[in-house]
Amino acid sequence: MADGGDFWDGFDQRVVSFDREAAGFAADQAEEERQQVLTEFPLTLWPDLPLERYALGPSAYGTPGRSFCRLMEYGTNGIGSIRGGSAKKHIVYQHRTGEWRIAPSGLRGLGAREAWATVRTEFVTAFQAAAAGAYERIDELTSLTYGQALTTKALAVYFPGEFLPIFSSAHVRHFTALLGGRPRDAYSAGVPTWRANRELLGLVHKAQVFEGWRLHEVMQFLYAFHDPRPRNRQVWKIAPGAGAHLWDDCLANRRIRVGWDEVGSLGQYDSDQDLKDALDQYWPQSAGGNLRLARQLLAFRDLEPGDPVVANRGKSEVLAVGTVAEGYTYNPDLTTHQHVVGVDWDTSYSQQFDSPRHAWQQTFARVPDALWREIRQLRRAPSSDVNATVAGSEAELPDAVRTVMDLLDHKGQVVLQGPPGTGKTRLALSVALALAGRTDKIDASPQERAAVLSALSSVPEDADAARLTMVTFHPSYGYEDFVEGFKPNPSTDGSGLSLTMTDGLFRRVCTAAAKAPDDTFLIVVDEINRGDLPRVLGELITLLELDKRSSVSVTLPTSGRQQTVPPNVRIIGTMNSADRSVGHIDAAIRRRFAFVDVPPDLDVLDGEIEGLGLADFLEGLNAKLDIAFGPDHLLGQAYLLAGDQPLATAEQLSNAFHHEMVPLVSDYCLGQPDVLRSVLGTLVDDRTGRIVQTNPQDLPGLLAAEFVAAGPASGGSDGDQAVDVGAEA
Repeated sequence: MADGGDFWDGFDQRVVSFDREAAGFAADQAEEERQQVLTEFPLTLWPDLPLERYALGPSAYGTPGRSFCRLMEYGTNGIGSIRGGSAKKHIVYQHRTGEWRIAPSGLRGLGAREAWATVRTEFVTAFQAAAAGAYERIDELTSLTYGQALTTKALAVYFPGEFLPIFSSAHVRHFTALLGGRPRDAYSAGVPTWRANRELLGLVHKAQVFEGWRLHEVMQFLYAFHDPRPRNRQVWKIAPGAGAHLWDDCLANRRIRVGWDEVGSLGQYDSDQDLKDALDQYWPQSAGGNLRLARQLLAFRDLEPGDPVVANRGKSEVLAVGTVAEGYTYNPDLTTHQHVVGVDWDTSYSQQFDSPRHAWQQTFARVPDALWREIRQLRRAPSSDVNATVAGSEAELPDAVRTVMDLLDHKGQVVLQGPPGTGKTRLALSVALALAGRTDKIDASPQERAAVLSALSSVPEDADAARLTMVTFHPSYGYEDFVEGFKPNPSTDGSGLSLTMTDGLFRRVCTAAAKAPDDTFLIVVDEINRGDLPRVLGELITLLELDKRSSVSVTLPTSGRQQTVPPNVRIIGTMNSADRSVGHIDAAIRRRFAFVDVPPDLDVLDGEIEGLGLADFLEGLNAKLDIAFGPDHLLGQAYLLAGDQPLATAEQLSNAFHHEMVPLVSDYCLGQPDVLRSVLGTLVDDRTGRIVQTNPQDLPGLLAAEFVAAGPASGGSDGDQAVDVGAEA
């Protein structure tokens, strides 16, 4: 795509369909916002700008124009968005505790005002350099590199003809490659966003088709037809208050609101753990489970324009489907539910499910692909086409699959690591389906998936290997199995055995891949850490790096043959992080693989048994396991699934708990009753140290009492059960 050919194909038709009048109106609004910034923060003010007038902090939230950073992030979305992520992008900011935080490592240790004096000087220098056309001088301002989106937007505000209103580094690089500039992977890590933005501007100026266009019109055209954000984005269900009591407000004001107001703006949190610690201060009874809530709140904070969301009432009703119009804002002027995201709603999607969705009891829930398709299929005749993009979008690739595929393109090899039962092998096989173009089967029934995977694993008569090859490593698996070696074969005359040079699995796959360069050949290595990887891979470890594929060959020591690795070979390994052999992977191997954490997925446990929410139970159990053993020793959702469906009966739950989960937890505890009791609590007999036995019908109640905590992390409800004050009251 570096030549820009894809961009110019059909360009005239896209121009005809592009609404320049609407784009011009939006550009006028952006100019009004820009003038507001110039009025409140003229360039002459900057040399003496006080820290409080600059920084984002508790005193600035909800007061547009109070601080420069507040105005940049929340008050000038028409100019271009820099929403999402933490406040670190503002370089110096105030935490909710009142503590000043400083992003640049070179300024840490200084007082907040000393650090601000340095940052302010660099802003002034950047503005002077831009005014003089000496843009290269801006690259020397090291503190500003910690806030490249903010700095680029500030430059675009004060020098509007010199920068495009596109402030995401990834988006600038995407559009640059699209218009025939350097490819996205050609940028070194040291190229700041403002310089890349200037390169993109140069390409726009060279394109005569944009002559007479305002830069905001160009920006809107690029996003309208070549949006770099994934088309098939994760869909979130978000409840508008208990019993949907906020729905009328959300519908009328085109937004969605959630609670947990006590933690303040979500923009001040750098990580899920940082937010969890704040939640624990207000709801300590939910400590441990609050990590999941923290991750959901950060996902809410980072919703982007175009993302689809679903509003619900209770467990069975869809109120509307919406498209995010404006990113997250913290609005303390609201009495409650002060975390706000702007949404355009379409009520033609309102509907009732045939059966309740237990996972929808929480304020937040991911909407599985199959359910998302069902919601769209049951849509009534729309009253308008305001959300045509929502109606037509297909969630073809789950986020996890897309992440692994991107890493395979970048690295060639990926290891999926996580606790037992988290679906690592299933994820690897979903990637195999995606690579084969069978995304329609990723969320299909187990039987349909199995049929397609079986076909992919079958070796054609005229081929050396299938497009999908699965193997399990173990201590006895060696180089001769994977690359080549002499294997015993019966003699033709029946007199005994003879040794024959035999190609191993990897060499056969490489041979097949070289003959079919347009196909991707995937090797899935289950339990990759249980093999002696240096011995299994041998000298081929050198050839796994993508830049050495095909161009470099090695001489195999056993046969003396030359070996290369075609660029269309990919490897996915799975690794149980609770396995004590995890540390056996050496640095040379780790450097050639990308590692992806696969945590427990509670969202698939959309079920309850005798009042026990399966997701709530597993979340509570894992919170205790995390405290006792760390995050590598959790349990995955697979223990509470039968096929792809949550367990449905107390008998199934009893079997899974007593015969699968308890033995694994006992193994973690190494036979120490006190440790076992710290995890399983009252389910351990004080006298014997063994697990108590009970009637299966009584087990859900015992598990709920032991593992399901009250509070916003696990006890919130959108139905008629106990109301979650933080989430939806």
